[in-house]
Amino acid sequence: MDKVATINIKNLRLRTFIGFNKEEREKKQDIVINLSICYPALKAAQTDDIYNAYNYRTLTKNIITFVEENNFLLLEKMAADILAMIAQENAILSAMIEIDKPHALRFADSVSVVMHYKKQEDK
Repeated sequence: MDKVATINIKNLRLRTFIGFNKEEREKKQDIVINLSICYPALKAAQTDDIYNAYNYRTLTKNIITFVEENNFLLLEKMAADILAMIAQENAILSAMIEIDKPHALRFADSVSVVMHYKKQEDK
């Protein structure tokens, strides 16, 4: 039986330049990332060996560096770029990212974008 694990990274709070208004380009803003990643986990489940599991710590460090060192006009671009980074990992079957921009609208807690990635089946 194949075992697929979903790793959830919840409320990763980072600061970056996000937006296209003048004040958004001059001052870093908070964003919150939630990420779900699915990978085949049969070996990890059978062996209890960290080398058979997906290294989410390395992924998280890469996302932090990428977000904090870049500038974005749109949440969609940031989400797509992060998913592209994740898609390069052969072990990843699918991923979902939600990025929130707190206080983007006056009467809302946040605005968010959700994007999905699914590995293409070999034909």
